[in-house]
Amino acid sequence: MSQVKELSGLYYPNKIARIFLMAMEDVMGKNGLNAILNLAGLQQYIDNYPPDNLERQFDFAHFTALQVALEDMYGPRGGRGLALRAGRACFAQGLKNFGALAGAGDLAFRVLPLSAKLRMGLPAMATIFTNFSDQLSVVEEHDDHYAYIIKRCPLCWGRTSDKPVGHAAVGLLQEGLRWVSGGHEFRVVETECKAKGDEHGVFVVFKEPIG
Repeated sequence: MSQVKELSGLYYPNKIARIFLMAMEDVMGKNGLNAILNLAGLQQYIDNYPPDNLERQFDFAHFTALQVALEDMYGPRGGRGLALRAGRACFAQGLKNFGALAGAGDLAFRVLPLSAKLRMGLPAMATIFTNFSDQLSVVEEHDDHYAYIIKRCPLCWGRTSDKPVGHAAVGLLQEGLRWVSGGHEFRVVETECKAKGDEHGVFVVFKEPIG
């Protein structure tokens, strides 16, 4: 079941939680989101999204409960698809104008080579979460890919699974990469996940765009 069990004491800012709930509403409609909030035990957020401020008050356990409720209601495959779409919508609806990413739409950034856009854009995305939330994110560069590592993850707090469950983060990274690259799609694969016993969540981002 997806009821919130034990709070983490780790938080997202209200603003990011608000953007994500609005993105979920955009993907599944208000009635669909209300059903998810009920199932997750988060009725306090029905028609009452977190305020539009940067105070860290949305517990990681609540974020995990949303992900579990998606899979409880729609099944693992359907829940995964909706979480991916919600992650993409979350970036498109608000995170692209956030903090270190705000300059990615400027002409000076748009004319950079694709490799430079990735080298600057991915760490900028990590910096937003590290600076504004209790999620600690780092980026490592390798020959043909980047590793986006989430060391304190809001998607699997107290959760166990035999497969990676960071689908919303995959969607968010995909949309973020599309934005910083000027429209390219990139393959993002979660290779390690705390829910299945790994130390951290690791997302492999291949440098070559798809197609």
